[in-house]
Amino acid sequence: MNQVLVSIVTPVYNAERFLKETIISIREQSYKNWELLLIDDCSNDNSSKIIKEFQKIDSRIRYIKLEKNSGASVSRNIGIKNAKGRFIAFADSDDLWEPKKLEIQINYMLKHKYGFTFTSYRYMKENGVKTNKVAKAPFKINYNGLLKNTIIGCSTVVIDKDIIGEFEMPLVRRGQDTAAWLQILRKEKYAYGIQMDLVNYRLVGNSLSSNKIKALKRTWNTYRNVERLNIFKCSYVFCFYIYNAIKKRI
Repeated sequence: MNQVLVSIVTPVYNAERFLKETIISIREQSYKNWELLLIDDCSNDNSSKIIKEFQKIDSRIRYIKLEKNSGASVSRNIGIKNAKGRFIAFADSDDLWEPKKLEIQINYMLKHKYGFTFTSYRYMKENGVKTNKVAKAPFKINYNGLLKNTIIGCSTVVIDKDIIGEFEMPLVRRGQDTAAWLQILRKEKYAYGIQMDLVNYRLVGNSLSSNKIKALKRTWNTYRNVERLNIFKCSYVFCFYIYNAIKKRI
């Protein structure tokens, strides 16, 4: 049986510390029919050199260099627009995939005809050591559920464009992934979770996501300025978000 092409979108900005590990984890996938689009957001480290070295040994790797620094949302949208695959997957440049991640997820989607899926993920220390803490994916989640619990990890998501159609990330500097999932769930009834930790999420000390105050502000901004929730609903779902965010980390 021929495997359907999967396009993996990875924004890259000064990612030399972990980029090699991320690319290796993708190259080690048991599912082989993929292309990796690495979108370089004007890095000034050795990221481009690392990418070009991998391109020499793997023709499935594509390198796109942006003319000016534009942020993750623009980078991901450039990747989505240039993707050739029916399926769009996302991988951040410091996260790692388990070897059967794509095989399990794509087969699951094809079997059940699901357009939007995500998986559980395991927290990993900055040095790559896995922790015992897993963010467990629910079996499914809808729009209102995602407002209360931003459980969908970007590096775990796969979208079937044949079912979902064309989509893009909202042009906000932070939290564009959650905003995109919310936009999709306005039309699609559910995103379906796979209860296997197929992604290792790296906790980096100076990353945007590790700064809890910024994460709170980012989520509030998504609710108020992207989703346009009124102040009462925004406050209501924000309380649930804080509770679930604390529960994920305990």
